[in-house]
Amino acid sequence: MPTELTEGAPAPEFTLQNDAAEDVRLQDLRGEWVVLYWYPKDDTPGCTTEACEIRDNWQLLEGEAKLFGVSPDNVKSHQKFRDKYALPFPLLADEGHVVSDAYGVWGPKKFMGKEYMGVDRATFIIDPKGNIARVFPAVKPAGHSLEILQALQDLKKG
Repeated sequence: MPTELTEGAPAPEFTLQNDAAEDVRLQDLRGEWVVLYWYPKDDTPGCTTEACEIRDNWQLLEGEAKLFGVSPDNVKSHQKFRDKYALPFPLLADEGHVVSDAYGVWGPKKFMGKEYMGVDRATFIIDPKGNIARVFPAVKPAGHSLEILQALQDLKKG
């Protein structure tokens, strides 16, 4: 179920706790580029691949935007995941999947013949005015950090 948010639309506002149990509000990030990347679950193979690749390319990414990983895991789970892999960027806890719903990334999933509700792996780049500048609706973990970097550089060029 791909998101219905489109480029140019206002990004849905949110307040979520990060892995340090501090509130992060989208409205407080106005004036900066923001990257929100959704992933299904802490410390699972694809999510670890994606997070570690972002970590490994952090020197290239960190000056380009405020980047946050978002999943329905809780703050404690995020702390363990962050510490285990030395992740240099914050992880946001969307336990009730309210923000995932607002961004259109929560929906039916299938794994090994079982159906369940979960997060679609997707990324949103939000411009300094708070609008969606780029949507990556179906992310492949490997190589995605460089896709984010390229998109940010292209968007900033205009």
